[in-house]
Amino acid sequence: MRLITSTSAEGVRCGGTGFPCLFATIGAGTRFTYHEIYCGGQFGRSLLVHAYGALKMPQHNQEIVRDFAKDVACTLRRAGFEALWAGGCVRDELLGRIPKDYDVATNAQPDDVRKVFAEKSIYAIPVGEAFGVLCVVDPKNKCQVEVASFRSDGAYLDGRRPVNVTFSTAEQDAQRRDFTINGLFFDPANGDYFDYVEGKVDIDRRVVRAIGDPEARFSEDKLRILRAIRFTACLDFDLEEATRNAVTKMAGQIRVVSAERITGEMRLMLTDPHRSRALQLLRDCGLLEILFEEAYRRPTKQIWEEMLAIGEQLSKPSFPLTLAILFSAVTDATAIKNIGQRWRLSNQQAERTAWLTEHLESLQKARTKNWPQLQRILIHEGSGELLQLLGARVACNLADEEDLAFCRERLTWPEADLNPPPLLNGDDLAAHGLRPGKRYRELLVAIRDAQLLKQIRSRDEALRLVDQLLDTSGEEPL
Repeated sequence: MRLITSTSAEGVRCGGTGFPCLFATIGAGTRFTYHEIYCGGQFGRSLLVHAYGALKMPQHNQEIVRDFAKDVACTLRRAGFEALWAGGCVRDELLGRIPKDYDVATNAQPDDVRKVFAEKSIYAIPVGEAFGVLCVVDPKNKCQVEVASFRSDGAYLDGRRPVNVTFSTAEQDAQRRDFTINGLFFDPANGDYFDYVEGKVDIDRRVVRAIGDPEARFSEDKLRILRAIRFTACLDFDLEEATRNAVTKMAGQIRVVSAERITGEMRLMLTDPHRSRALQLLRDCGLLEILFEEAYRRPTKQIWEEMLAIGEQLSKPSFPLTLAILFSAVTDATAIKNIGQRWRLSNQQAERTAWLTEHLESLQKARTKNWPQLQRILIHEGSGELLQLLGARVACNLADEEDLAFCRERLTWPEADLNPPPLLNGDDLAAHGLRPGKRYRELLVAIRDAQLLKQIRSRDEALRLVDQLLDTSGEEPL
């Protein structure tokens, strides 16, 4: 059994070779492992997919990944094929960025690639063979590079993928891609670039432009509508006029894209330092309202501008925090659960987003708040995100720096002071003769508040306070 890792914006396809296969529902962006089955001297055609956790894969030095990608291309060239780096890795290197991954494009067809990498030390497995895509794996270093045959796409009937492909040339392959900046090729062996779509020109101009007719490109894969926004914002580029007009005109067609793919794009945008620009573009092009549908609430100018300003001050925020800030500005609190379900957030993400949305204002004026109330916020696992938000608000002159300092100081307290073990629980109340019921919660909250305020310090004092509270309410134990 051999293992590799990958990530997906929408989940994992498994159960056979290529895309036409069963779909395993794994949350958007989940890291996972492929378990390839070895059968009778040949690798089986089934991939068993398990949520990431079965194997901790190392965070690679990108030089190792880059060298492996170069070796893959050079190995194909030595076998007599063209082999070039393609797409985002070429763009990123031209921009002086470190690519997250490397893709190789080649005139070798899938069977050729499989034969070239037939050794047990380095081998190829199908991840989209019907579209000419295999993954070349180095199990020793746990590296992988996607290798795709040059191709031209047939008709797109589902707004996502072509019904068929025809293997072709590098120039024809470039024409099927989304944006000119992603249509470049690079030969790692000799350092030559191949640019059939003026992608280098647009990188120099810092422009995102669709290849050919923008409406045709977006009709092929509707997710490209959102990707146009993401690349423009995250690269800090401008969106070319015709491409922008097509985004605005076709914004409503984003509805046919799966929730997982949309959420994957939103995650990439909202966790990027240019998140505020992305949100402004989404709103200007009419996409934000469509993403929220009937739950959308047009924010006032002040609320919108404050949200963007806060977003610019956040440093590496979590996805739930950025969602909570956005949700609080453009939708009603009662709609958040439904939006989380619609966007297919994981339970953990949905719960954290809902909690953060509910408590976005909880640290404002912290010094004046009742300590037990504030303590319950500070000991929550999401409190760090609220502190990050408060810091961003301070930077925007929307909150008091002394409140931030106050919260940070309280979090330095010893555990015995910040979050001492409760003096009583439900079993103690039952043993004291109280009937089970909603009164339990009220009493336990009152006891906990008194403990946090250091008004009581022992179990006996807590039970005496229970009796006093019952006397005041006119109730009696059994």
